[in-house]
Amino acid sequence: MAIFYTTASDALVTPQLKMGKEESRLMYGRVATTFANPFYVQEHCQTPIPLATDTEAARTCIQIEHAGQAYHNYMQWLGSWRNSIDTGNGSSELISRPRPTAMLYDNTTVLGSWISTQNMTDDSIKYGRIVNNVTMAMPHSGIFSAARDPINRILQPKDLSGLGEYTIGASVPSSVVNVLCATVTEDEIAPLVYSTWPNATANPLNSSNWPNSYGIPTVPSWLNQTPVDDLFGFGEKYNRRPPVFSKFPIPYNSVLNDTAYHADAIYLLATAADSSYALCSLAASLTPNCSTHYHSSMSGGELRSHCNDPNDPLAYSKSYPNATNGIRSGDWVNLGTLWAFSINLNGGISDSQAANARLLTQLISTSNTLDTSLPSMAESLAVLAGSTLLQSTQDSPFIHFWNYSTTVATLKTPQYQAFNATFRYADYASGGNQPWQNIFHLVLILVFFTNIFCLVHFIFGGGLVTDFIEPQNLFALAMNSPPNRELAGSCGTGPEHEQFHVKWAINYDSGHLFLENRDTPTRGKRRRVATVPSGMGDAESIIGDTYSRLSSKKSGLI
Repeated sequence: MAIFYTTASDALVTPQLKMGKEESRLMYGRVATTFANPFYVQEHCQTPIPLATDTEAARTCIQIEHAGQAYHNYMQWLGSWRNSIDTGNGSSELISRPRPTAMLYDNTTVLGSWISTQNMTDDSIKYGRIVNNVTMAMPHSGIFSAARDPINRILQPKDLSGLGEYTIGASVPSSVVNVLCATVTEDEIAPLVYSTWPNATANPLNSSNWPNSYGIPTVPSWLNQTPVDDLFGFGEKYNRRPPVFSKFPIPYNSVLNDTAYHADAIYLLATAADSSYALCSLAASLTPNCSTHYHSSMSGGELRSHCNDPNDPLAYSKSYPNATNGIRSGDWVNLGTLWAFSINLNGGISDSQAANARLLTQLISTSNTLDTSLPSMAESLAVLAGSTLLQSTQDSPFIHFWNYSTTVATLKTPQYQAFNATFRYADYASGGNQPWQNIFHLVLILVFFTNIFCLVHFIFGGGLVTDFIEPQNLFALAMNSPPNRELAGSCGTGPEHEQFHVKWAINYDSGHLFLENRDTPTRGKRRRVATVPSGMGDAESIIGDTYSRLSSKKSGLI
């Protein structure tokens, strides 16, 4: 029993780090700006160049940040695709394809979600062309800061010698980007390409000053009509002006539209290797159909979105049943335009042959179903834009609207805003952390009752006795015992064969205890109770008393 007690004690009694039960609570986060405020994002970009030296310093900084984060995230996602292809796990179902990935603060992995409900085949048949419509959600990046805010009193892993961890589930809106791509012919899109307009002959395109001084009609003109107006929502009917592109890009290139006034999306025209064209729109908004989950440990963290789950109690729609969905953000268009230029999506205006555009044009869908062995251009653009969604929710509200003064988009003093959350953390506690360790409760119970028995015996049985089973006592007893012929020849090699069957007993003589073999088994026979002579010294008396009590069945010790 003593052998198992140490293991049982370590498993069930010694405090260990273990995850506690999930508890619901209110958490608070600091709000400083509106969703996707491009000026706020630029002002908080870290650059050594002051505005006094270069008025474009903040703009330059954010474009470098856009490019670095976008390409990093994109390469991680493409790596997941490579693994999927190598293992043969490709799928034509968007939700089963590699999840969008990103990185936050260099130590937190971000996992987005595909939340599209559109059927690519049905859409393609409906509009008579290949239509690829995807929507990607990203978690609310403000949860990272809220988890570390002292107001929420959350112990960080470093506070527990690097061994702690915790998980937060937050009922907050998630940012989404919708990417709609469709194949178009040259004749169909020509009304929106400046180089085909009549005045392009008199005023030829110069990439250095586009789009200024080219006579592009302004509001209230709805510009030219195209066969894809209903698909993209262009025209007076939809209260949305179509884009105007500078030129038709050469194969493996793309151009952007940056001429729209008060636009709610950015537009891209790309040319594939076979000179076919694809028109794409990108728009960002907030969705109430997701929740944000954050896990933190000393090795890093994970921030992920969980969407379109009707059984999710943390879905933001459960906190705000009347929350709006899919209202496009005009501010994100300004932020997204900087992002698009930073990754050279407009390089086709000067035939730059950018590597990013080359890869994207190779991913233009050529059938009305998703390719199981390749990502689509729409998916790729969404992943590239994922970093802008994380920037957009940084220090933004934890609700779906701006509930401060409508005359300001940035608060001079950040304000705390509450949101519903669940919290689970690892702390030191007893009780074991594996189900199989419950068997050790039996050991602890037996040891407990054994201790009770010993206590009663010590109180009513006359005090302590020597435990000769303890190794140090048994060693001393053996060393002070005379040699025995039954173990002859075992001093160098240890006992062998029949020597293991020798029975041993403790005997007493003249104040000395020693081991001797018992030739005749004593099972069923009553042991002789030793009598200790009177007049012995204290040490001899104690030894004799111990022997008398151990050798007597009345003592209860045998």
